[in-house]
Amino acid sequence: MKNHNLLKVKAIELRKTGLSYGKIKKKLNVSKSTLSYWLKDVPLSEEQKKKLYTNKIAILTRGPNCQKERRKKEIEKILTDAQSEISLPISFETYRFFGAALYWAEGTKGKSFEITNSDPIMIAFIVKWFKDIFGVSPKGLDARLNIYPQHNDLEIKKFWSDLTGIPLENFGKSFVKPLNKNYKKNNLYYGTIKIRVKRGTDMKYRLYGWIKSVLKKFDKNIELTEKRWSHLKEVSRAVNI
Repeated sequence: MKNHNLLKVKAIELRKTGLSYGKIKKKLNVSKSTLSYWLKDVPLSEEQKKKLYTNKIAILTRGPNCQKERRKKEIEKILTDAQSEISLPISFETYRFFGAALYWAEGTKGKSFEITNSDPIMIAFIVKWFKDIFGVSPKGLDARLNIYPQHNDLEIKKFWSDLTGIPLENFGKSFVKPLNKNYKKNNLYYGTIKIRVKRGTDMKYRLYGWIKSVLKKFDKNIELTEKRWSHLKEVSRAVNI
């Protein structure tokens, strides 16, 4: 059985040293409501009050009640719920158009059939997609890297080669970006890779045909809107002085 008188004396002694109710509770195994009753008249110095307040704010900032932690949990739930909305495996048509949309967003708009990105997952997907949709194996792809002076060129090439299956001999000369004094927030550990399908121009136009077919119902509205705003194309080009 607890000796409450002795516990009360110890609690008062600990409180006078500036300890919080939480820490006293852990030491003496006494409820906070009891401590509040025992210690309500125990004075604290201004320095002790300031320290307790600072510690409380720090705990709230680190704990599950802080905004950052709450938002992190919210995002995790959104991601988990969203994944459950997708039925796997996806159909071939969905797979084909998923890759086509990725290329439409990230691929080159020039003559070559090539795409540039720094995300290993995205690159691994698109390499497999080239093979599954167009029958182009990794051996039929060329690659070129954009890296930084601190990178080991050969090691980075080996990483991408291991990830994609593209032979090392298919990698061209890397472009090394010059040093920049400005602070760079995002550190691209693997640099950026550009992948090109050899003799892939016709494949690229075929892909654009798929996209055009899906977006056909928007064509008329876009055409009318562009006609209404055709004067925007009449603005003269800027001249560098």
